[in-house]
Amino acid sequence: MRIALLVAASALALTAAPALAQETDTPAEPTGAAAPAAGDFTDAEIEGFAAAMARITPIAQSLAGAAPTAEQQAEMAAAIEASGLTIDRFNAIGTAARADRVTGARVLVAQAPAGTVDAGVTDQEVEAYASAMAKLTPIAQALNGAAPDEAQQAEMAGIVSGSGLSLERFNEISAAASAEPRLRARVGLADARAGR
Repeated sequence: MRIALLVAASALALTAAPALAQETDTPAEPTGAAAPAAGDFTDAEIEGFAAAMARITPIAQSLAGAAPTAEQQAEMAAAIEASGLTIDRFNAIGTAARADRVTGARVLVAQAPAGTVDAGVTDQEVEAYASAMAKLTPIAQALNGAAPDEAQQAEMAGIVSGSGLSLERFNEISAAASAEPRLRARVGLADARAGR
């Protein structure tokens, strides 16, 4: 049983980043028990999962599709347990992260390195920015690279100011989100929580 769980962990390590970044409509793989709901994982568990993944991923990548040796399985199990998780809880988080956008986004936030600006952006500002971007994106896409006319500029400025952010602060967050993975991940988490 332990070998099967570690094989699942190594398979997850090989596919976690792409799987977490993608939205999926397929149900999680059955594990014999009901999968925990997205909100059932504490921040500490999500952080532990991210820490374990950082240690497991290089091991799993070195396997190149081969089955892990007993030594590699022990190393992966030790990484999981050192993160404060049981193997079952680690696998439950991995399954939930693939099946649920919010859990997947929480894991991406935990995995992303903090930036210098990210720490200064509040959760409320992230939500306001994400909400404004959701409304601005269709306008920008319709422009197809062309400069907005006065009416479009006014509409975009209204969206930003309606979000509660000043244009200056919106632009600061936008520039930082382009450069800082953790801030981008936080914006993605705000979108996932809002169902955008």
